[in-house]
Amino acid sequence: MTETECELAPQVRAILESAAERPGGDSRVAVEARSLSEAFGQAERDGRLPVIAEVKPTSPTTRGTNTEDPVELARAMVAGGAAALSVLTEPDHFGGSIDNLERIRRAVDVPILRKDFILREPQLDSVESDVILLIARFVGDDLEPLLAASEARGFQVLVEVHTSDELAAAIRAGASLIGINNRDLGRLDVDLSTFERLAPDVPDDVTLIAESGVSTVDDVRRMCEAGADGLLIGTAIMDGDPETNTRRFTRTAHQ
Repeated sequence: MTETECELAPQVRAILESAAERPGGDSRVAVEARSLSEAFGQAERDGRLPVIAEVKPTSPTTRGTNTEDPVELARAMVAGGAAALSVLTEPDHFGGSIDNLERIRRAVDVPILRKDFILREPQLDSVESDVILLIARFVGDDLEPLLAASEARGFQVLVEVHTSDELAAAIRAGASLIGINNRDLGRLDVDLSTFERLAPDVPDDVTLIAESGVSTVDDVRRMCEAGADGLLIGTAIMDGDPETNTRRFTRTAHQ
């Protein structure tokens, strides 16, 4: 076990062990991606806050499993004003699937972020999406080549960071979309000041997304005041009526 793995919560180590065993696709994908930046711009022109709503059946930090049809959940989030959707494809700990993503992407017209734990290039070819997630902590020195390989396939790439060192690595790699995760994957606790601490070091030409821990309208305002161009919100939207919850966050600017 590496030093980094020793620092991770047991649930996260189990996720990575599972991810390491998952194969990639049978052939290289070529994606005609829906633009996330254009979707964010359209949301702002419509008076909506750019929100990536997450279709997340379950997770190690939530209780129970949502058994509703993922497509219907996705449609409800879009009806509530989501600029884009994040769809879990990790099957063993989040209840996600490639099939869910494919069905959702056919059913809605907003950009789709594939939320998974990608560790090597062949795993990029598992499914077409508009945006791919690369977690800086997990891919380490492979971040730059994985980012390049993703973009060569047509993906937009959201690079997730939690520390100043990871942020510096994402900037060096040329990331144009950066997500600051407020959740510490070592302890699984959430601290919104993580975003506030790192955001000032993000270049102005990078689209910056706040991830994890946003559960109230006040949280949304706090992240926006700290420099967020958009927010990725999961549990707070999934817990209850997804259309109503999404609308509550996307209309924050008018409240």
